[in-house]
Amino acid sequence: MPSINDAKHEEAVDASWEASRGAVAGAVKWGIGTALLGAIGYAVSPVYRGLTIQFKVYIQMSGMVLGSMIEADSRLRAYEARIRAQRRLQREQAYWERFEREYGNDDDDE
Repeated sequence: MPSINDAKHEEAVDASWEASRGAVAGAVKWGIGTALLGAIGYAVSPVYRGLTIQFKVYIQMSGMVLGSMIEADSRLRAYEARIRAQRRLQREQAYWERFEREYGNDDDDE
């Protein structure tokens, strides 16, 4: 019989995977956005063109890290909300099953 600790561990692993997937997706999306902004900056701004390659890479990485943090947090919050809704539904189903066992089915249903 699985213990509560096993269930909590499994839930923590699932949450960490969901956050990891969010971090990767956020880094990709924000990385593309930051690269587009960098290309526009390179085409338009002589100041941006004058920056060192190291600083341009730093700006690109900063956008990707910010995006990964935002998306990971968003996905983790959505995961937590989904788990809370599932638990609420399970509690309500258990309540109604217990109610039906105690009081039986309604005679009008037959």
